[in-house]
Amino acid sequence: MYSAVMSTPERLVEATRELLWERGYVGTSPKAIQQRAGAGQGSMYHHFTGKPDLALAAVRRTAEELRAAAGTSLDRPGTAYERIAGYLLRERDVLHGCPVGRLTMDPDVIADDRLRAPVDETLDWLRGRLAEIVEQGQARGELSGALVPADIAATIVATLQGGYVLARASGSTAAFDAAVRGVLSLLDPSAASGSR
Repeated sequence: MYSAVMSTPERLVEATRELLWERGYVGTSPKAIQQRAGAGQGSMYHHFTGKPDLALAAVRRTAEELRAAAGTSLDRPGTAYERIAGYLLRERDVLHGCPVGRLTMDPDVIADDRLRAPVDETLDWLRGRLAEIVEQGQARGELSGALVPADIAATIVATLQGGYVLARASGSTAAFDAAVRGVLSLLDPSAASGSR
């Protein structure tokens, strides 16, 4: 199931990430993690103090991966609109949902300050990065100066997360795709100038 070169701690973290996704925190038992990772109880407790410690490592890894994936689109060259569009239109498994956003629906993750922190920090980082891009676009005359960068950033993140929910509920990416097109049409500088 995992690469032969993966260390035991890596296998344990990856197994925990998968199980948190599939079963949630309560449904992810240490035994299930060990079985999925192909690791014994001694190995697990040698590397991690217990399930909460391992879950925290898994949540942090998921958050890091989301930041890296978002950064690939947001940090590329181009206008503010092109960078935001690149992020919104990038390939993603819509029906599977957002790995970080989905953690917000796990009551045990949200109830634990340590587990919730990486989720909150990542969503906060994403809103901040998007707001910076909007500000840059305004400074270069690419986006309307009437936009409130923090509000636009929150709208983009909320639209994505809501789009995932609608797609999962319907079993189709259509609602997600429509939401992305809607946000992009609101930001499109050519639509605002009437040149479309």
